[in-house]
Amino acid sequence: MEISAQKIQYEELLATYSHSIEAIELLKCHRVYLEMIPSMRRVEESVITIPLPIVRIRHTQSTVNATNVTTVEPQLLPCELAILMCDPEWKIKTGKEIFVFIHRPNEDFSELLGRWRQTQLMLSKDYEWLLPPRYQHFLNDGADKIYPLFVIFEDTPERIKRGLIGAHLPFAIQGKAEGLDESETLQSNPVEE
Repeated sequence: MEISAQKIQYEELLATYSHSIEAIELLKCHRVYLEMIPSMRRVEESVITIPLPIVRIRHTQSTVNATNVTTVEPQLLPCELAILMCDPEWKIKTGKEIFVFIHRPNEDFSELLGRWRQTQLMLSKDYEWLLPPRYQHFLNDGADKIYPLFVIFEDTPERIKRGLIGAHLPFAIQGKAEGLDESETLQSNPVEE
């Protein structure tokens, strides 16, 4: 089974940005997001990256005898990466979360934008994070504010770039699939928050 260059490029970026240092490099493409990192001196302790993140959405229902019953439903978010900001001193998560959407092979604008919209809907409810074991002692309730960041490629169709600009959504452009390891160049769009 032959894997397309687009699929390899997608998988490479997902693996790369799963590491917090590489995710911080990505945030450098959008200064507003980089400035959300609580401590640049202790940057590795200030950022938690979660590839293919899962949240537990809480549903509270009233029963016949007026008591509230809360159920928890795990949900896989339709993004590639969640970047959570943490206070390195207090070891607690702050209220800002960034969600990275890497353009998938054969995905069109409506599907890419739809994944962000679906994430917004899911996280408009009460939720908590399923954190990696290393961070399970952190308070893991949802965010005060969520932010998207899209990663597209030089050969991504122009309509997707136009659509992201028109929707005022921040994105970074990744270099072509050829020589990905040697020339991982990132450019950012001029959209400001």
